[in-house]
Amino acid sequence: MNSDELYMRRCIELASSGVGKTAPNPLVGSVVVYNGIIIGEGYHMEYGKSHAEVNAINSVKDRKLLPYSTLFVNLEPCCHHGKTPPCTDLIQQVGIKRVVIGSVDMHHFVAGKGISKLRNIGCEVITGVLKKESRQLNKRFFTYHEKKRPYIILKWAQSVDGFIDPERAPDAKKEPNWITSKYLRILVHKWRSREQAIMVGSNTAIMDDPKLNTRLWHGKNPLRIIIDPRLEVPGDSNVFDNSQKTLIVNEKKEKTQDNTTWLKMDCSSGSMIGQLMDYLYNQEYQSIIIEGGRILLQNFIDKGFWDEARIFSGKQFFAGGVKAPLIEGKTETMEEFHGETLYVIKKY
Repeated sequence: MNSDELYMRRCIELASSGVGKTAPNPLVGSVVVYNGIIIGEGYHMEYGKSHAEVNAINSVKDRKLLPYSTLFVNLEPCCHHGKTPPCTDLIQQVGIKRVVIGSVDMHHFVAGKGISKLRNIGCEVITGVLKKESRQLNKRFFTYHEKKRPYIILKWAQSVDGFIDPERAPDAKKEPNWITSKYLRILVHKWRSREQAIMVGSNTAIMDDPKLNTRLWHGKNPLRIIIDPRLEVPGDSNVFDNSQKTLIVNEKKEKTQDNTTWLKMDCSSGSMIGQLMDYLYNQEYQSIIIEGGRILLQNFIDKGFWDEARIFSGKQFFAGGVKAPLIEGKTETMEEFHGETLYVIKKY
C-alpha cells in the first residue's frame, strides 16, 4: 500500500462513522496531510451539516500549512450550492494545491464537475485511489444514482432444513417464531438503523405483528412499508402505532394520516415492485431491507430487484412449514455465531 492509499484508507474509515445518518448524501471522510503527517481530519456526520472536507480543513490548527498540504477525500468534492456551500470553493480559498480522490461523485450536480473545477484553478488532482473500496462504502449512493432505485437488501432466517416458519395452527398466537438468538436480533436492528426503509408483506404483518423498528439498537427508525393489497392487516397492529413513518401499499385507499400513508397501487401487476422502487427513488430513499415473507422475497428475487441477501441459518429443524426463498448468487461471506451461520450473497 502506497502513502496515497494509506491516507485514503483513513478517509474511508472516517466516512463509515456516518452510516445511517447522511442519506440522501453519501458517506465521505477527508484528511489533510502535510509533510507525511495528518494535520486535519473530518467526516460528513449528518445530512444537512458540514461536509467532510470542511470539517477536515477546519480542524487544522495551523492554517498557514494548508497551501503546502494534500487533501484526501473518498468522493469527489461538490461544486454546487446545496444545503452547504461548494467544497471546491473552500479548497480554493485556503490554497490547497493537491487533492487525491477515491471515486467520482455520480450525482448529476457533480459528476466530474468538481474535479474539472479544481484542475481549472490549478490543483493537481489524483483520482481512482482505492476506487473499488470507495464505491463499496457508498454502494447505496451509487446504486441510487446509477440504477435509479434504492439499494435492495433481502434478509431472512431459516431452519437447518430450509424453512422460514413452521406449520402454524389457525388459532396460533400472532408472534414471531424466532430462529436466531437474541444477539443476532440485535445485529438485525443495527442493520435496520443503517437503511432508510424496511418492507414486509401482509401475511408477515398479520402473523408476526412486527414493530419493524430499531428498539434494540440506537439509530433512526426506517420507513415501514407494508404490502397489503386488500387492507387485511388489523388496525391495532404494531405497524399502526404511529411511532414512525409507515407506508401501506394497497389497492383500495389513498390517504395520509399522521405518520401513516396509504399508497394506492395495482399490487396484482407484475410491475408492482418496479413501480414501488420508482416511488421510493422519487422520494429519495436510497436503501431498503426486505424482511419477508417468502412470497414477497421470492418476487424480488424473481424480478431481479436485489443487490445482496443476508441469510441466517439457525439450529432448529422444523420438518415442514414455509419453505425458504430460492436464490442464486455469489456467497461473499460466511460467518459463524455459536452454531448459527450468516451468509451474505451478492448477485453474480
